[in-house]
Amino acid sequence: MSQPNIDEKKYVAYVGSYSYTGEAKGITIYDVDMKRGHFTKRAEVEVDNSSYLALSHNKRVLYSIADEGIVSFHIEQDGSLSRLNSAKIKGMRGCHLYISKEDKYIFVSGYHDAKLTMLSLKADGAVGSIFDAVYHRGIGSVVERNFTPHISHSTLTPEEKFVLACDLGIDQIKIYLLDKKERRLVLTDSIRCDLNSAPISCTFSQNGRFLYVLYEQKNAIDVFSYTYNEGSKAPTFEKIQTIASNYNNNPSALIAGTCMSFSHDFNYLFSANAGDNAVSMFRINKDSGLLENKLYLPISGEYPKDIAVFPDDRHIASINHESGTITFFKVDYEKNLIVMSANEVKVNQPNCCIITEV
Repeated sequence: MSQPNIDEKKYVAYVGSYSYTGEAKGITIYDVDMKRGHFTKRAEVEVDNSSYLALSHNKRVLYSIADEGIVSFHIEQDGSLSRLNSAKIKGMRGCHLYISKEDKYIFVSGYHDAKLTMLSLKADGAVGSIFDAVYHRGIGSVVERNFTPHISHSTLTPEEKFVLACDLGIDQIKIYLLDKKERRLVLTDSIRCDLNSAPISCTFSQNGRFLYVLYEQKNAIDVFSYTYNEGSKAPTFEKIQTIASNYNNNPSALIAGTCMSFSHDFNYLFSANAGDNAVSMFRINKDSGLLENKLYLPISGEYPKDIAVFPDDRHIASINHESGTITFFKVDYEKNLIVMSANEVKVNQPNCCIITEV
């Protein structure tokens, strides 16, 4: 494992929380102790129910889902946040944000109204106007949870010609052409997932050749090969592996896949499950894209909603929504173990975490 010189660098962590109970303001800022693998609370910033955070690619702007839509913040030299603006998405509150590589577009996934919204980003990072929005239609198979469309996640393909939108309500990943000239999204194809699988998120490999899809109900990760030929109407995906994301491939209704995170060297993939409250670690074969499960261990909290990998790849933080805690672990890649490295941190209903250098 490669390890950056952490002694000469300073990192902060931003954790988004629900604020409706009054016990958290929205975003909590932490100083990061890289050697111990731990957070120390510094400040809080008011955001109405920060359910998801995203960092611009130039690392100067932080974005948050909020009740009013999206809120943008300039990241100061010490890691503190200065509010830039807020923007409405003309729909129900979103659940996920994705930013294009050149920080020109931001995509909002809507769980409650099944709406995918594309907005512009200004030169200073402030959120601009809505370019386009599309709604998913259809009927799922499980009453209440998966009976109607729910967009939980979106991502751009490596060449940024298409947008993938995971819909865990209708068991599909919709594929949209990103028409940058007309500034609109055009449905071109879809990946039809297994019935009652509930694709909750998808992420491309570092080399762009493979797509990893996590399923909330299927309790598994699918690996797809990815190809795109210039001029084609749609890219091509071929499933090459299905691997359990929990112990003994147990498709229990009481266990739900929640999140995926890569190590910074892209040698490992971490995924978490609520219900049995554990994390899996997979070794990635970069040539074939295939995954090999190396560990499956508890995270000492309830409902791990996010796994934050420290920049040194030696520690992880589990963001435990239900227990209101962040728990910290050192990763032993030789023994395939995670060992608690520091005391837990209390934070009300945390949803996600971003660690960045300042």
